[in-house]
Amino acid sequence: MRCPKCGKAEDKVIDSRSAKAGSAIRRRRECLTCQHRFTTYEEIERRDLRVIKRDGTHEAFHKQKLLGGMIKACEKRPVSYDALARAAEEIIQELEQSFDHEVPSSAIGVRVMERLHNLDDVAYIRYASVYRHFQDIGEFIHEIESLGRKIKRNSQQPDLFVK
Repeated sequence: MRCPKCGKAEDKVIDSRSAKAGSAIRRRRECLTCQHRFTTYEEIERRDLRVIKRDGTHEAFHKQKLLGGMIKACEKRPVSYDALARAAEEIIQELEQSFDHEVPSSAIGVRVMERLHNLDDVAYIRYASVYRHFQDIGEFIHEIESLGRKIKRNSQQPDLFVK
């Protein structure tokens, strides 16, 4: 690892600890030449997922695009960035377990809506209105009414009865 201050490649690791809910390792390093301290993160290299869009086209999966949509839905809402980052990480893990390399965009949207429903109802409605292409106020009202009937799912507890 090159020092960001002097550019030399000799350093030592001072501290290592788990980060990003266990999906990364945070390492505190010190350059042996200039004694500058800096932090690096080590993450698992993931296989490349491709998204199959509604129109049949394919594109590379980008975690930042997933997280960006969730952040947009939660704008000016009491939802922390860390909660959204954890939810995005859970979604990615589910996708990697459920699909080989190609993931339908609908599978991503459903998982995002589940997580947003558990985090914030307003963010859920915002995301659903874009994801489901609401055309009129009646569709909004119908979704808001059905929101009260939906059970919030705990991601830590597995489903007992899967249909």
